Amino acid sequence: MILGISAFYHDSAAALAVDGEIAFAAQEERFTRVKHDAAFPSNAARACLGPLSLKDLDAVVFYEKPLLKFERLLETHYAFAPRGVRQFTTAMPVWIKEKLMLKKVLRDRLAELDPAGALSGKLLFPEHHLSHAASAFYPSPFEEAAILTVDGVGEWATGLIGHGRGKEIEVLRRQRFPHSVGLLYSAFTYYAGFKVNSGEYKLMGLAPYGDERSAGYKKMLDGISALADVKPDGSLRMDQDYFDYAAGLRMTDDERWTELFGLPPRGEGELTQAYCDLALAIQRFTEDIILKQAREAKRLTGSKNICLAGGVALNCVANGRLRRENIFDGIWVQPASGDAGGALGAALAAHHIYFGEERKVPGGRDGMRGSLLGTEYTEAEALAMAAGFGAVCEKLEDKELFEKVAELLDGGAVVGWHRGRSEFGPRALGNRSILGDPRSPEMQKKLNLKIKYRESFRPFAPSVLEEEAGNYFEGGLPSPYMLFTSYVAQGRRRPLPEGFNALPLKDKLYSLRSDIPAVTHLDYSARVQTVNAADNPAYHALISAFKARTGCALVVNTSFNVRGEPLVCTPEDAYRCFMGTEMDYLVIGNLLFDKARQPAAPARREFAPD
Repeated sequence: MILGISAFYHDSAAALAVDGEIAFAAQEERFTRVKHDAAFPSNAARACLGPLSLKDLDAVVFYEKPLLKFERLLETHYAFAPRGVRQFTTAMPVWIKEKLMLKKVLRDRLAELDPAGALSGKLLFPEHHLSHAASAFYPSPFEEAAILTVDGVGEWATGLIGHGRGKEIEVLRRQRFPHSVGLLYSAFTYYAGFKVNSGEYKLMGLAPYGDERSAGYKKMLDGISALADVKPDGSLRMDQDYFDYAAGLRMTDDERWTELFGLPPRGEGELTQAYCDLALAIQRFTEDIILKQAREAKRLTGSKNICLAGGVALNCVANGRLRRENIFDGIWVQPASGDAGGALGAALAAHHIYFGEERKVPGGRDGMRGSLLGTEYTEAEALAMAAGFGAVCEKLEDKELFEKVAELLDGGAVVGWHRGRSEFGPRALGNRSILGDPRSPEMQKKLNLKIKYRESFRPFAPSVLEEEAGNYFEGGLPSPYMLFTSYVAQGRRRPLPEGFNALPLKDKLYSLRSDIPAVTHLDYSARVQTVNAADNPAYHALISAFKARTGCALVVNTSFNVRGEPLVCTPEDAYRCFMGTEMDYLVIGNLLFDKARQPAAPARREFAPD
């Protein structure tokens, strides 16, 4: 039994592996309600352990090497001195007080979880990108595969190419800090007015609004090429005169970037066409890097398969393009590719590499169990929550519930769906989701402005029955974790209006592009989730009921949260979100809540489950 921990940067998490199989995994943010919470994952670790004691664990594994990271910090500040004095003096007290003493900090925090027990097993520290590589390869369906990890930075490495065979992972190449695909993309995230380490997917969603035929786009692409020199093998060198992340407190030298691109950092200003062109340029540039690195991984390993992890592996547009290039027969991406997944990878790396245990390759599908690895709540807990709020609900049996929700969606309702174990990773995969009708031309606007309270340009994902995917999307390949974009099938598309590229951003957004407009992005792409009856039988049955009623085999699926908050975790989180938005209905397990029947201002009181 091995507990993996990631913490102290962003997206802290805990994961429990039992005999090399993933038993539980959760992010701390789901419990604390602090998005991207970096604190020690006390709640997540407690949920992982359940009735277990620390004495039951063979090892606790932290996802990176803090001393090696400290070495990088010192050498970087020395190399860039006298720049970065402020950052150095800000970071040092934290390192001296806590991070250099991380063994003691971890033991103390673990002791708080289980005061009666004591950790008798090992305390281990694999390298950051080895944890990512392990999270990518060991749960994959492949006996052997190339491995590509790409993110901002771990200790020294910002990415690696490896080769997984059986229980072994061989590291073949490393990209070294300060040169980083992840930090390059994050710099543009900041410059386009979004938050680093959380807004990168917004930049990806903005990219299709760029016009690759315009002079503005070509200027942006030329500017990026001046910032970063990419070699044929995908390695890159970034001109540090244009960046400030290595020694300062900002991502970019704003004055140099303004001169280079002809526009200032956006902040919270208007999203003009120039920023759309900038987003498209860095997205395409990043895709080209990933393709070059993938080809290098193919050359080095000779493998037919590839596994990916690291924050950049969440770029589903790049993943979709990699799949369409047919460099590999098989591609598998870790659904929790960011630092949260490092906890999972650390536990699996310890099991297979440190303890030398043989690997059991999952038969046919992967070992992530649909990434439904988190907490689950009983009906008694949901009813106790309802009583505490004075909420009104009705209980329906499965078949009746699925048919009723299908009817509600068909009528234009927006439904919160909270059922089963919570998802591990950033995507809602049908257990903590908000659902809508993909055929509705108004659904995207309604969800963005009245439910999610977020930027109107951002697209929504379709959840489609896996066996029906080819009827809606080109290729129709499995995509259970919403990690690949596909294009809407030609027969479902609608022609764009004349002069489309000259339209303002909002007019482009609401142009009808297909017969499933709520999930069709500007370039006819969609971030597809294919739903398999084996991974999530209830969600599959719901969509099947919607198909039986409407003939449409997919629904809109967006994460059950509002802007700035993590995915809901508990029934109480779900009800609060439901009542705080213009959502129409809520399902928790087999309980259906109708907004029209709820108290206008529910009074909160303490409650306990029966």
